[in-house]
Amino acid sequence: MALLPDDARIGSATLRVRNLDRSLQFYQEVLGLTELSRSGETASLSAGDDRELLTLRERPAAVLRPRRSAGLFHVAILVPSRAALGRSLRRLVDRGWPLSGAADHLVSEALYLDDPDGLGLEVYRDRPRHTWRHQGDGVVMGTDPLDLEDLAREPGADRPWSGLEPGTVIGHVHLQVPRLDTAESFYCDGIGFVPMLRRYPGALFVAAGGYHHHLGLNTWAGVGVPPPPEDAVGLQRFAVQAQGLVPREVVDPATGVTVAFTASNGVRA
Repeated sequence: MALLPDDARIGSATLRVRNLDRSLQFYQEVLGLTELSRSGETASLSAGDDRELLTLRERPAAVLRPRRSAGLFHVAILVPSRAALGRSLRRLVDRGWPLSGAADHLVSEALYLDDPDGLGLEVYRDRPRHTWRHQGDGVVMGTDPLDLEDLAREPGADRPWSGLEPGTVIGHVHLQVPRLDTAESFYCDGIGFVPMLRRYPGALFVAAGGYHHHLGLNTWAGVGVPPPPEDAVGLQRFAVQAQGLVPREVVDPATGVTVAFTASNGVRA
């Protein structure tokens, strides 16, 4: 299998939720996305422009994903600046929405939270690429404490809230998988990503074009866990976009997630 083009990125993600109105209220009023379109039980969201980032599909009878199963760990939303991340932090505090975590990953700074269905989300900003440290063919990442007070004081973070800024994209997707070797075979040998970090306990990070990671893969739910129930809330699909990609879809048998390949205009994280 050929490697993905250097301009490959994650274009969009589709989530199954139990209550579309409740989810839309969260994703718009708390997170700051904008509704692009809605038809029946499906709604598409953007960051103030015409690019679809998230699609929500309602299934009222959906069940929660068992803790010991494969599937979504989080969808990560990449904002264009540290000031934008600081505004998101201030917005979450203003709305009383709890964080599940925060970290300095050396290449990025990240806030973690759950949506109304308990689906994991990350909002993060990248440090400039020239500051990333490398070891061998990979990138050096870590999990250090993030100074939230300093982030909230970032110049520009106190600007009035108007939602997520244009230029916000889906930066990466992180999945829980039953085995790292089979996940690497599927996403690297089969799809064309390149391993970027193997040293993180129980996890593998892969990417295209030298990015720190477009996909995180971990076995933290347990080695050998089964796929999630077909009717569980969670990630249904994500798109890999790059110039010249031939449209097609493949399904990850370990997670049940569909990976769609689509052509893009070359904009990338």
